[in-house]
Amino acid sequence: MNDLDINIDCCRRRQTRLLAEMRQRKLDLVIVQTAEHVQWLTGPRFAWLVQAAAMLTADGRCTLIAPQDEPVVAADEVVTYDARWLGTLRNDQRQACSAALAKQLAGKPQPMRVGVEFSCFAPSLANKFTAELVDIEPDLYRLRRRKEPDELARLKKAIAATGKMYQRARQIIEPGVNELDVFDQLQAVAVEEFGEMLTGTGNDYACGEKGGPPRNRRAQDGELYILDLGPAFRGYFADNCRAVAVNGKPTDKQRAAWERLAGVFPLLEQTVNPGMSCRAFYQQIKEHLDAFMPGSFDHHLGHGILDALVV
Repeated sequence: MNDLDINIDCCRRRQTRLLAEMRQRKLDLVIVQTAEHVQWLTGPRFAWLVQAAAMLTADGRCTLIAPQDEPVVAADEVVTYDARWLGTLRNDQRQACSAALAKQLAGKPQPMRVGVEFSCFAPSLANKFTAELVDIEPDLYRLRRRKEPDELARLKKAIAATGKMYQRARQIIEPGVNELDVFDQLQAVAVEEFGEMLTGTGNDYACGEKGGPPRNRRAQDGELYILDLGPAFRGYFADNCRAVAVNGKPTDKQRAAWERLAGVFPLLEQTVNPGMSCRAFYQQIKEHLDAFMPGSFDHHLGHGILDALVV
């Protein structure tokens, strides 16, 4: 097993952390249905084309409901359902997955309080319970802020792809280059680095704009090509930004702006520590940037990363 593979120990630690939340909130059962939370708890990542679910009982038993058997999974039991009929994906996968989950619970003591994701928990499944339903989603998002080693490895892999993408961007960006050609080449570089398909292409590839998708348009002399790259590796996204002068000759004002931005990183290294106020640090950075051009900074700093988005 390498660092990028499913790590059973890391999944089990996440389950243990969720169990602590369950005890605190007096939950007998947690059911998750969003792909990112199924992956977070059990390991496998399911494409958007198929539906899966996972449940964790108060005694620590984890069950995965999946469209097929999984060779590596942090679950005590895997229950499968037919996601395809004669090779064609079913339109009622969510109902089929829910039915398999309900069948698994049938004949067992009924839970009194069940944690579910209110954003996606369907009435068709809710009707199977007489228990009180509790929204566990905010707790899951909070727990996800702390990353296990398997998650950090995937984030680092995604970030490594951006390094290769920016390297290629600096080689090919020049007056007249088409934005779609730049996008195409950067995606190819990321696929090479990953050795597999991306699970997300994010974020901004428009030239001469603050952001946006690539267009069938040629870069112009004097423009800035602002690339905000966020390729995703197995559900985990990078997110970093670089600006390239299309003609290779940044103006004095552009260079001064770059120097002001680069000054943020020494401040970060000197200031950031566990327990500090994120709000206070954001204000410090905003004041630093506003000193160059008042009111120009209207963006986040990137703290509090999750693993979602395409999931």
